Amino acid sequence: MLTAHRRGPRGLIALGALTASSLLLVACGGSSSTTTSSSAPAPESSAASSSAAPAESSAAPAADGLLAQILEAGVLRVSTDPAYPPQSSYDEATGEWQGFDIDVATEIATRMGVTTQWETPSWDVITAGNWNNRWDISVGSMSITEERAQVLNFSEPYYFTPAGVAVQADSDIQSIDQLAGKRIGVCGACTYESYLNRTLVIPGFNFEFLVPEDAEIVTYDTDTTALQDLKLGRVDAVVSAVPTIDEAIKKGKEVRLVGDPVFLEPLAVAADRSSTLPVDSLIAEINQILTEMQADGSLSALSMKWYGVDITKGPGA
Repeated sequence: MLTAHRRGPRGLIALGALTASSLLLVACGGSSSTTTSSSAPAPESSAASSSAAPAESSAAPAADGLLAQILEAGVLRVSTDPAYPPQSSYDEATGEWQGFDIDVATEIATRMGVTTQWETPSWDVITAGNWNNRWDISVGSMSITEERAQVLNFSEPYYFTPAGVAVQADSDIQSIDQLAGKRIGVCGACTYESYLNRTLVIPGFNFEFLVPEDAEIVTYDTDTTALQDLKLGRVDAVVSAVPTIDEAIKKGKEVRLVGDPVFLEPLAVAADRSSTLPVDSLIAEINQILTEMQADGSLSALSMKWYGVDITKGPGA
């Protein structure tokens, strides 16, 4: 675990500045502060907890809203995907979570002086917003699209993932333009599906839609499932994050990348705009932590650990 901490008692000092009525509101909002665990993750439920110890730091301005509740409870509830290596995965044999997103979320919690509690709702539920206070944030490699920004509040991007096209290792497809009329697997309700449909809009970023329009799009619950069907020959290609495709190749799937990445995707932490407690101070706190992680090199170190390359810098960096 990385060790540059920021909060610890700082969070308690901030909470001490709240009025008694505010503390009553915090105590009644959201779910219990007790972390939960189980032997395997299940949709819409807690899977496991990590133990990030509180750290000592200097005083800070008073927290409010959802941030105040998190600091009072001592728990940051994070939604993520148990089947999305190397970003996030759950080892049933050891009961441990691991991956880039897992490490980033854990470090955010550590610097806040709280522990993490993992939640595993489906991706379409996360991106739809209206979480009903079942978890606090999503650290799941989510792109900041215009549609999602209507229901979610985003941090600044913490890394930028290249999206690529995978085919079977022995496929005749050697270039992107040869995907015309082919069946392409992709995660449903994700940016890759929007890209294939040519509807992807991310503020501040421009995309060239390289995949032929007449390709047949086949959606899946996760990228992992799509890659499994690619191996079985049920689809001709899959669009996914290049690190995810690389991880599948490392684990023995007989697939390969075609050409260069088709676009670079900015990914951010998300909070629910419909939360019963304001999330602005929470997002501001996360942005400050991410800025510090960029400055002290810890974010780049995590990228090197999981991807072997630093993809935490934006286009042109």
